[in-house]
Amino acid sequence: MSDSSEQLSAYLRQVGRLVRDSRKHRGWTQAQLAEALATSQSAVHRIEQGNQNLSLEMLTRIGAALDSEIVTLGRSGPMHLRVEGGRSLSGSITVKTSKNAGVALLCAALLNSGKTTLRKVARIEEVNRLLEVLTSIGVRTRWLNEDNDLEIVPPARLDLASMDVAAARRTRSIIMFLGPLMHHEDEFELPYAGGCALGTRTVEPHMTALRPFGLEVKAASGSYHVEVDRSRRPSRAIVLTERGDTVTENALMAAAGHDGVTVIRNASPNYMVQDLCFFLTELGVRIEGVGTTTLTVHGQPRVHRDVDYSPSEDPIEAMSLVTAAIVTGSEITVCRVPIEFMEIELALLEEMGLDYDRSEEYPAANGRTRLVDLVVRPSSLRAPNDKIHPMPFPGLNIDNLPFFALIAATAQGTTLIHDWVYENRALYLTELTKLGGRVSLLDAHRVNVEGPTHWSGAEVICPPALRPAVVVLLAMLAAKGTSVLRNVYVINRGYEQLASRLNQLGARIEIFRDI
Repeated sequence: MSDSSEQLSAYLRQVGRLVRDSRKHRGWTQAQLAEALATSQSAVHRIEQGNQNLSLEMLTRIGAALDSEIVTLGRSGPMHLRVEGGRSLSGSITVKTSKNAGVALLCAALLNSGKTTLRKVARIEEVNRLLEVLTSIGVRTRWLNEDNDLEIVPPARLDLASMDVAAARRTRSIIMFLGPLMHHEDEFELPYAGGCALGTRTVEPHMTALRPFGLEVKAASGSYHVEVDRSRRPSRAIVLTERGDTVTENALMAAAGHDGVTVIRNASPNYMVQDLCFFLTELGVRIEGVGTTTLTVHGQPRVHRDVDYSPSEDPIEAMSLVTAAIVTGSEITVCRVPIEFMEIELALLEEMGLDYDRSEEYPAANGRTRLVDLVVRPSSLRAPNDKIHPMPFPGLNIDNLPFFALIAATAQGTTLIHDWVYENRALYLTELTKLGGRVSLLDAHRVNVEGPTHWSGAEVICPPALRPAVVVLLAMLAAKGTSVLRNVYVINRGYEQLASRLNQLGARIEIFRDI
């Protein structure tokens, strides 16, 4: 065999291992991956064994199906992190703007035929994918400066037939295009939504919210085929069957472009929904009940305004940084924390024994969200008296729940974590056992966590769900020795330069790629 043939064989075996490991972490069988790729199980088996030549198109499809950076152009391979743990952190760090608000505002900018300027947008992979989609349909987008201010200017008519399908499939946020696009076209197609591997999440609540506006969807051949009957309009209040954030945002964007008054009940009042409401207000849409579960929307069917808006800070990132301080036993000041969306979490941490101070409140750049600075100190924590479980806002945020599994592992006693929303995420929390954690899976939704933990370094493949992936990374900060977290694309989907920002606090995290 020639040297070039040997190199090709070695490369195919390496790619095969990446595909196999990513598939297993997603919880898929070879048959399930084959179905997603529209190929045979035997072909998937050959790919994983390194016995199948692969086109760039197939590699892209595999990466999209598994939401994994299987191959990268112009670089040597997927990104990994090497962590030298057991170090104390110190200093202050500022919370960045909300990723979930940012992606909603990118979708909502389609309602405005004028220029939209968004300030300090989270420059993350999720945002990048949406920008690729927007650019492909004719929207002009450009980063204005190093502060991540973003300008969005739509064309006279969107070119939906040219949509970047590969980019669209890599983000679950694409589902939020339904609300604004229904005001542009009577018929269009939207690729199936992708994103984190958190189990089956039905899109039916979105359909229930949008049908009163005349939107009907048929799923076929990997896409949603959408038709809009403009003679239909809501005849009574829209009651959401799921108090979901993206469902509420879709209903809001549908109502914002509707010529009339729409009442939305059982709406999510969560942080990203409030930011969307504040932005729509800047577009001239009057909304009553912001921050409650009943929203009354006075629509504006034609909006042409040059608007400038600053999304608020991210409470989930704030919780990540507080957790970093807790698990490493460090004193850290976390600045610009949106306190309204962290109060339940902080109350629970107080019950567990957390020592911290918080500043007086001050307004965010949007003039509405309340911020504080938190000083978190080393603390001896104890397990809470009751289980920890999420609830819709103003309860404990579902995205913050995984951090409590890690915090519970540092506390004295046993804690029950009940993740009742997602089918798979509790399973990913058991990855902490590879670093010395004592996490027992009780069923698909519940884990027992015993603490305190003597963390030790290990090599772990990044879980395919964002928050559990960050939990593993933060545990590595506490683990003595060197740890490796492989294939961290999912973290880059939701966090901007997290490793380098933690390094500024004294962590030692090295970014590297396979040669």
